[in-house]
Parts: sequence; structure tokens; C-alpha cells
Amino acid sequence: MPHSKNISEDSFDIVIVGAGFAGMYMLYKLRSMGLNTRVYERGDGVGGTWYWNRYPGARCDLESMEYSYSFDNDLQQEWNWKEKYGTQPELLKYANHVADRFDLRRDIEFKTRLNSAQYNDVTGRLDLTTNRGSRATAAHLVLATGNLSTPQPPKIDGVADFNGRSFHTGNWPHVNVDFRKRRVGIIGTGSSAVQAIPEIAKQAAHLTVFQRTANFSIPAHHGPLESAEREAKKARYDVIRASANETPFGIAKFGSPTQSAWDVNGAERQKIYEEAWAIGGQALLFTFTDILTDRDANETAAEFVRERIREVVKDPAIAELLCPKDHPIGTKRLCLDSFYYETYNRDNVTLIDVKKMPISRITPSAVVVGDKSYEIDDLVLATGFDAMTGAARDINIVGEMGIRLSDRWAAGPQTYLGIMVASFPNMYLITGPQSPGVKSQMILSIEYHVEIIAKMIDKIRREGLRTVRAKPEAQAAWVEHNNLVANKTLYPTAASWYMGANIPGKARVFMPYVGGVKEYRAICGKVMTDNWRGFAFSNN
Repeated sequence: MPHSKNISEDSFDIVIVGAGFAGMYMLYKLRSMGLNTRVYERGDGVGGTWYWNRYPGARCDLESMEYSYSFDNDLQQEWNWKEKYGTQPELLKYANHVADRFDLRRDIEFKTRLNSAQYNDVTGRLDLTTNRGSRATAAHLVLATGNLSTPQPPKIDGVADFNGRSFHTGNWPHVNVDFRKRRVGIIGTGSSAVQAIPEIAKQAAHLTVFQRTANFSIPAHHGPLESAEREAKKARYDVIRASANETPFGIAKFGSPTQSAWDVNGAERQKIYEEAWAIGGQALLFTFTDILTDRDANETAAEFVRERIREVVKDPAIAELLCPKDHPIGTKRLCLDSFYYETYNRDNVTLIDVKKMPISRITPSAVVVGDKSYEIDDLVLATGFDAMTGAARDINIVGEMGIRLSDRWAAGPQTYLGIMVASFPNMYLITGPQSPGVKSQMILSIEYHVEIIAKMIDKIRREGLRTVRAKPEAQAAWVEHNNLVANKTLYPTAASWYMGANIPGKARVFMPYVGGVKEYRAICGKVMTDNWRGFAFSNN
């Protein structure tokens, strides 16, 4: 697949979908290989998650010194993170800095959504159409569409009839939203809501929170990143990055625990939990080896957190509503917050339990629970995403012999290593289902997948080949392995978006790979050294 300087504007070596952190690095990598590459991005700027999620309080739940690119040391050294956890404005500024530094925008077509991609059995290329009516062909298609990029509106009668201002946290306006003197209702108490609620409460005349499911949240202990700490980490970046690859979740700060919750007595266990609470963030999940595999061990951590909630929230009845009791801690996305539980001590905040009595409808001016109306001026929908598969399924992707991706994934996603799907030649996923992705430091996993995909494309080019396919038997074995690994944990016991449980009618299948980053990299390494076992390269 030699690169041609005379290739037409509508014919590319590679098309990438998405200009978030995955799409930008994929573009940088392929362009450095001399390949004619085009990115389609539905927004009018780079940044992906951090372009769309601009709600009050939005920030990453991994520390900024790790949640950043490692592929270019000069970039690592020149960028100065201002805060411990990257806030949305800082992360978007970082994304734009990367785009400027590597002159990426000239190959990105903004305000462009890929509508369809069909593999042509005759030409061996993908025929593409966009929302702008343009057509193109590409030898390869890379889906850098993200795992949390398809906002899910709630299925509530009347939601479209609300006459006030309405916002979804995953598609927030690109202007400041002023909630002063407003009665605000927010539906949902997941990760986005946990960040937004304290900030909205500071402004609103009154905030009413409609909670169906309480979620575990841990203090982030967010704050400025002191220059001395930042420079010390910069000096050790090579060690930090290497260490991250040897951990379960790709986070150097949190290595593998070494003892069971039952190896210590109750007093010592309490002390370990208190130390983790003081650290904040994800630390609690790294205290013992069996937190995510033994329900009784998990319960010791869960009850520790519930006790912290009861200590903070003054009203005992409200505290109990905020105490999660329907899933083991960590089996849903663990939220990180800044004074979330303290917010419920404010006089202008009301918590409504909509699990016992669901929201029946939304009127032009109120949220109705049972027969009681809660009058509001603004409605915030923190109702999550069609996670991990939604963005890919929104594109009409057709593989060999007319097979549609949406049909192939109807009973749950099937991939080989989270990178390719059988019957879809030359189509690649970055951090797709059945890869560590969302259960890891995302940029670390992004970079690893980009490197693998680049090697596959380079092999095709160097050897004069045309296609690469995932072998069906390799895919089936990988899906089975993914399920076996997941079923040894507590993860599948929760009705989480990891399971697709937040989307009505979506198949309940545990989607991420939770064998750990270290193990996953070892498996992929063996695949590559064993002549790309499980992949079929050919001239057809």
C-alpha cells in the first residue's frame, strides 16, 4: 500500500473517526509514517471528552501527571499542569496545545460525522459517506470514537416538552451557564453529577437532586499542583511511565496490593482504609488483593465508606439514601468528588429518592414523582452514555458479505483484543470493548493501541499486502477469556454501564477487560512475536 502524492482529496490511506486524545495521537503516528490520513470530527474542535463535557466541576478522575501523553518527552517536559487533577478547561487547553504543536488541524475535518462505512469486497477499500454529503474511500478505518461519547437522554414521558433550559452533562453548552436565582433539577447521581452537584448548588436558588441509584464517591482532595512536586515527577517520568505498565490499571501511583483483607485484624484494616481515604481518589481499591473478588472483603470497604457518608451528612435519613447498598464498591465506576456529600447539608439542596417512587413524567415546568410536582426553571440530565459501543453502532458500518456491525454486536460486542472485529477487514478500534480501556489510565491504553495499529498497517505497507482480518476463532477465544476473567470478579454483579445496564434493551454483557494492563500487554506482546497470532494478513 504505497503512499501516492497524487492521491485525490476523497481517497485516503487512512480515515480516523474522532479527534480526541486517541484520534490525535493516531493521526500523529500515521502521518509520521508518510500516510495520507484524514480525521473526521463531529465537533468544531479537538479534545473529545474534554470538548463535550463542560459541565460545572468537570475534571478527570486520574491525576494529571499520569493522565497525559508519554510519546513525546519534550511535550511532557514543556507542559506544566496547574492542578492535581486536570480540570476540563485545562485538559481542553492541553488538547489544543498538542494539536498546535504537531500541526494536526490541517488533516482534521471538523463538524463532520461519519454516517456510513462499507467494506468493498471488490476493491478491498472502505467506502465512506459523511453527514455533509461527501464521499471518500480509505484503505483503513480507525475508530477513535471514545468509550463515553454517546450521551444517553432519559426515557421519561414529557422530557422533550420541558419549557425551561435543559442541559445534558455530556453535551454541555460552550458558554458559561448561570444558575443564580434559578430552581434547578438534576436527574442522575453518577460520576458527572457528583462533580456538577456541588458547583451548581453554590449558585442555584434551589437544587433538587433526583437519585435512582446511590453511588460510592471518594474525596479527590483536589488542589493546585505545586511546582516542586511537578518538577520532581517530570525528572522521574521515564520511571513513572514504565511502572504504570506493570500495574493492574496502568496507574504508577497504585501498584498491585499484596495482602488479603483477612490477613489483618479489624483495627489494622480500619487504619489502612483511613490512610487510603486520606490519599483519596482510587486508593481504596488498591488496599487489598480481594476487594474486587471477595464479596465479604468488599463489604468491609463498602461499609467503611458508608460510615464516612453518615459522619458527613447531618440528616440521618438523607445519609442512608446516599449510602449505596445495591452493588459492591468499585463494581460501578468509583466517583471522585470535591465536597459532594457536604452539599446535602445545604439548605438549598433537596434529595429525592426516585427508586421507590420513579419519575412519572416531566411537565413544561416540573419533574413529577408519583403525584408530587417539583417546579424547576432548569433541568440538568446527568443520565450517562451508551458506553463503549454506542458511538461505533451509531455509524452504519458494513463489513464483508454485507455484515453490519450493529447486527454482529446485537447480543453484545465481540472483538479480538479490543482492536479488531472479525468480518471487518482493515477496521480498527482504539480501546474497544474487551480491552482494558475504561478500566485503566485511558491515555496509556490509547497509546498502546495506536502503536499496535500502526505496526499492523506498516506490515501491510512493507509487505505489499492489502488486508488484515481478525480470525473468527481467535475472536471467539478472546471473548470467552474476557468473560472468564470478569466472572472471577464482582464486576458482573452490578447493573453498571460496564454491563450496558443503563441502556434499555442493550445486551447485558461485561465489556471491559479486567485482567489488568500488565497481563494484557503481555498477551498482546506474545501475539505480535508469534507472527501476529489471531490476525490474518493477505492480498485479498
